[in-house]
Amino acid sequence: MAVTLETPLTRVLGPKTASSMAEQLSLHTVRDLLRHYPRRYASRGEMARLDDLEKGDRVTILAQVKSVNTRRMRQRHGTITEVTVGDGAGSMTLVFFNHRHAHLRQGAWGLFAGTVGSYQGKLQFTHPDCHLLDGDNGDDDWARALVPIYPASKDVSSWVIQKSLKLLLGPQGNLAGLVEDPLPEEMRTRHGILPLAAALLDIHRPTTMADVERAAHRLKWDEALTLQLTLAARRRAAALEPGTARPRRAGGLLDAVDAALPFALTEGQRAVGEELAAELDRDQPMHRLLQGEVGSGKTVVALRAMAQVVDAGGQAALLAPTEVLAAQHARGIRELLGPLGRAGELDGDPAGTRVTLLTGSLKAAAKREARAEVAEGRAGIVVGTHALLQEGVEFADLGLVVVDEQHRFGVEQRDALRAKGNRPPHVLVMTATPIPRTVAMTVYGDLEISTLRQLPSGRGGVSSSVVPVTEKRAWLDRAWERLREEVAAGRQAYVVCPRIGDSPSDAAGADDEPEDADGAPDDGPRGDRRPPLAVLDIAELLRGGPLAGLRLDVLHGRLTPEEKDARMRAFAAREIDVLVATTVVEVGVDVPNATVMVVMDADRFGVSQLHQLRGRVARGQHPGLCLLVTDASTSSSTGQRLAAVAATSDGFELARLDLETRREGDILGAAQSGRRSGVRMLSLLEDEELIATARAEATALLENERGLADHPGLATEVARLATDERAEWLEKA
Repeated sequence: MAVTLETPLTRVLGPKTASSMAEQLSLHTVRDLLRHYPRRYASRGEMARLDDLEKGDRVTILAQVKSVNTRRMRQRHGTITEVTVGDGAGSMTLVFFNHRHAHLRQGAWGLFAGTVGSYQGKLQFTHPDCHLLDGDNGDDDWARALVPIYPASKDVSSWVIQKSLKLLLGPQGNLAGLVEDPLPEEMRTRHGILPLAAALLDIHRPTTMADVERAAHRLKWDEALTLQLTLAARRRAAALEPGTARPRRAGGLLDAVDAALPFALTEGQRAVGEELAAELDRDQPMHRLLQGEVGSGKTVVALRAMAQVVDAGGQAALLAPTEVLAAQHARGIRELLGPLGRAGELDGDPAGTRVTLLTGSLKAAAKREARAEVAEGRAGIVVGTHALLQEGVEFADLGLVVVDEQHRFGVEQRDALRAKGNRPPHVLVMTATPIPRTVAMTVYGDLEISTLRQLPSGRGGVSSSVVPVTEKRAWLDRAWERLREEVAAGRQAYVVCPRIGDSPSDAAGADDEPEDADGAPDDGPRGDRRPPLAVLDIAELLRGGPLAGLRLDVLHGRLTPEEKDARMRAFAAREIDVLVATTVVEVGVDVPNATVMVVMDADRFGVSQLHQLRGRVARGQHPGLCLLVTDASTSSSTGQRLAAVAATSDGFELARLDLETRREGDILGAAQSGRRSGVRMLSLLEDEELIATARAEATALLENERGLADHPGLATEVARLATDERAEWLEKA
């Protein structure tokens, strides 16, 4: 039987094994199996430490049998066999009930797979799968210097995967004839890259770790170059896309916005503004990402771009992630424009436009009126939430789409709004979470990027401290005293909790809010932790305790939109001293008089989320204070992570820390599409130089007028990515 990369595993392996691989590991073809790389390598006497394991982990370990003890059980019939195994650093017990394992003899080395449990405080495997490396079963891998350990499943152990791969990697597998190398030989030679067949052989059956490193470098090239070719092709296609120029017009809404601003634009805002104005004046649609520090003034830059589009006869849509933020944006724009934002009303300026808010909670009549204003073109600036994406929302002439906090929207949602234009609109996506260069090159490689680092003058700045309540209980008391001192001085404060309340399972993700953490790592099994602190509980404790007598209210996702808006208005009007809230205040909320942010259970939030929360204070002239309250030990990895957040306000430095502490798969699109990103080897943290080189190679290949016509292997890989589920996070990202 001729085997190709697309041959189903059902034709190569036994039906039971092939079925389990498909169902549990999503391995369907020979290609899938070859690209299922080891997650690590073990050698006898040297492997991951057994004492690094945690209860609940499903792992495969390589260890040596130290002792075997079989005895009759006291409480019930039958026998129990306890096998102690060690790896030179730690030990654990394998437990078998009513089953003697004669082959588990002292001194034997083996692979043992199972779910880590515990008994009387000691880790153990109960009835693990066992595979002795003794050579008696014809398995010669026991003698190899390195043993690959694969991502496995309940019914497909690491050694089953290893044996299956031997059918493809052995002499009878003819790997060199099976695998067509997509990389041009000239490129491989120039960069010192292994042929693909050699790399696959070395990644699965290495002799030394140097073999692994060379193979991994080649396989990373495959992933990086395919991604960068896809992105480069998208950039070229976008440059040819027909759009509508929206040139600047003197004496229009943009000039009125500039005249109404109560502050001077920073140098960075002016520079980025000119950049956007020039792109809006072109026939090709703008595709730009605006990133910047929290509080750097991205919204003003976006408003000026929207005003330019309205001056040119088009409409601008601002998509916000929450109703609180959408309402604030609409209110702020209306106040800034004054009569120019109320065209058609009694006190409106006919030379202006209308600012329309469209959210899901609007009453039926108000929603119909808002949709009519948008469809008829009376509303030049449209602010909304996901409601803008719904069927029935039509634009007269959509010229610009602005997506605020773009990481909070999926690719399909962003594309749905973009598709509402008669011709492709200009697109500006914004994020206050600075993006490391490697992420920008890989995930946002089809967008031009502008950056705002400079904060407006007159800001007081924020100092941050960790409050470790387990070790320094008195510090929490002092935190509440500091909050009272700020309120006594006429300031206001936020207290943020990860949950709303009422039940332990009630996460803050109700309504339009994010989950209680954005990937914050834990130091132990999550099941062993107490429930997160809740807004309703903490508010009650503070009212009757350390903050008694202060005007305190709550804000969370289960309130109606009217209640949320009323409380934010009251807070902005200084009618509330302390707002106890979930992360509904994470983005965009702007109350210059707020100077204190106390984050309860700060260890349950990710680095970027903490940076966003901290950005809600010191937005005026007074200095701010951010207190990160945690019961994590200061010496733990979580405590050190919080200390790093407190030590710097540089969002770009924190973005790198965030990349180090979060799963790269989440950043590379899994969080965007909800599926696997398909990047298995490439590390955004470690492979910046490789990604940049692959980007340059991709651009050069496509600048050739024949494109990939002379490289059919590469063209096939790019086409496969375009039809694979992995493309979902690339498509219109």
